[in-house]
Amino acid sequence: MSRKYFGTDGIRGRVGTPPITPDFVLKLGWAVGMAFRQQGKCRVLVGKDTRISGYMFESALEAGLSSAGADVMLLGPMPTPGIAYLTRTFHAEAGIVISASHNPHDDNGIKFFSGQGTKLPDEVELIIEELIDTPMTVVESSRLGKVSRINDAAGRYIEFCKSSVPSNTDFAGLRVVLDCAHGATYKVAPSVFRELGAEVSVLGVQPNGLNINDNCGSTHIEPLQAAVLAEHADIGIAFDGDGDRVMMVDHTGAVVDGDEILFLIARDMLDRGKLHGGVVGTLMSNLGLELALQDLHIPFARAKVGDRYVMAELQARNWQLGGENSGHVVCGQHTTTGDAIIAALQVLMALKQRGQTLAEARMGIRKCPQVLINVRFAGGGVDPLEHPAVKEACAKVTEEMAGRGRVLLRKSGTEPLVRVMVEGDEEGRVRAHAEHLAKVVTEVCA
Repeated sequence: MSRKYFGTDGIRGRVGTPPITPDFVLKLGWAVGMAFRQQGKCRVLVGKDTRISGYMFESALEAGLSSAGADVMLLGPMPTPGIAYLTRTFHAEAGIVISASHNPHDDNGIKFFSGQGTKLPDEVELIIEELIDTPMTVVESSRLGKVSRINDAAGRYIEFCKSSVPSNTDFAGLRVVLDCAHGATYKVAPSVFRELGAEVSVLGVQPNGLNINDNCGSTHIEPLQAAVLAEHADIGIAFDGDGDRVMMVDHTGAVVDGDEILFLIARDMLDRGKLHGGVVGTLMSNLGLELALQDLHIPFARAKVGDRYVMAELQARNWQLGGENSGHVVCGQHTTTGDAIIAALQVLMALKQRGQTLAEARMGIRKCPQVLINVRFAGGGVDPLEHPAVKEACAKVTEEMAGRGRVLLRKSGTEPLVRVMVEGDEEGRVRAHAEHLAKVVTEVCA
């Protein structure tokens, strides 16, 4: 069944524009409470990132959940993976995250975790959607949900992150710059790395509700690059606003993306005999990752773009490690969702095991040139991906690359865009092919 409100990662949009309005979120909280109350006692954890609208939506969710008879436990600002972890450890029926991830402050969203710390099953999302479109009721006064606050939430999550590396791990002598994007990791992340012995300096740790992801964090890596070079640091680590994505910078200022992070973690797990199965990437994962893993005889599979699909593929194959080149990395041996802090810790541990710098370790993967061009289309009418001219052009480019590259055209899940991606071993030819295909798509969409 098609969804009316839920996308691939909860419900997201511009604040004040339906459905991201207080009245809708109130009704959403009620619907969630009603859906989970059917299973008996219902406790729901609610956390958020640092954007200013989080206060408003936290209150709306709290009222909606309570009106349905669900008890609410407030976490305050907390990384998304921390909310997933605490939902499990408190044996709550569900966890709710108020965040628009890497988007600017004027966007916000609501996403959910099951009691197991995983994304909600499709059937539960459909039940919630059906309830949203029914009249809202309020349980009798004696059955209203109670609200409490978990005051030690940050400390619990800090200890959990530290437990993802051996207890004798000591990063003494390592100079690290963290960019917390003025987001949900601004308190937790510096504490984790300092308590493990690293010398830490920080960017993006003064949230004011409006500066989340603003020229900082994993989607704006330039300030971190400059800081690493200026401070002669060993490594830079950038998180996004809700702490489920990570990008890194080596001591030369070069960016290390999610594909390279996946490779470094996979190789280390293989070296230590801890890798079970293979690695899941996405359709956008660089061909270089696939080839580097192939050289190590590590199986590789591609899922559709989106952490939901990466998790589904991991579960289907009973593998543990997967992620996206955007820096969303799932270390399933430790957690149930993408966790930026834990992924970064696994990389630092891998470097320590090999006695290498990040610049040296990343030489094990040679990324292929990849060109991505976004083509806007009006939506409706002819599907540009199914147009004969587009199909013919893609087939011709694929034939010309003769097995030394690949073509991927896909629609964005959040915007009216066709993403044209071409990848190969020679950048000039790759760019020419991508521009040609983008032109064909543009003509079809005109």
